[in-house]
Amino acid sequence: RQMTLLLGIWKSDFPDIFRSFVRLSPACFDTLLDTIKHNTVFHNESNNEQMPVAEQLAIALIRFGHYGNYASAMKIALWAGVGYGMVHLATQRVIIAVCCDEFRKKFIRWPTAAEKEEAKAWVEANSCPAWRSGWCMVDGTLVLLFIRPGFFGNSFYDRKSNYSLHLEI
Repeated sequence: RQMTLLLGIWKSDFPDIFRSFVRLSPACFDTLLDTIKHNTVFHNESNNEQMPVAEQLAIALIRFGHYGNYASAMKIALWAGVGYGMVHLATQRVIIAVCCDEFRKKFIRWPTAAEKEEAKAWVEANSCPAWRSGWCMVDGTLVLLFIRPGFFGNSFYDRKSNYSLHLEI
């Protein structure tokens, strides 16, 4: 199974191959995994255990990091050796985990006054001095989606005639 290769040999010995699939370094993947693995969405009271959180995260990240036919549930299900429904479910669980209040409060925050000043000084020194006050301006990237989302789909239609998410860090 290729998932075993991805999370085993490729992750430990071939980080460039690992990164080409999940779009994260192994260390970043492990940090994200440690952060979300205790979320209740990954645990249940059933006699049937859920798929390991690392595999669910890998499936979701592969979907997020690719577009077109490669991001289809069918392709990823065949690659990972799981059912099509599991691809949707794993993706949904990861989205729920990173959208929860605990995750957002821990990782998303406004900069302090000192951090703002440091950013302004960097902008002034490395670009146009007139842009100094634009400390919060960041050029993001578009993450292309394979299909129109079912909920509020038109909201995801971008100026380049694609369905996408705008990611800014």
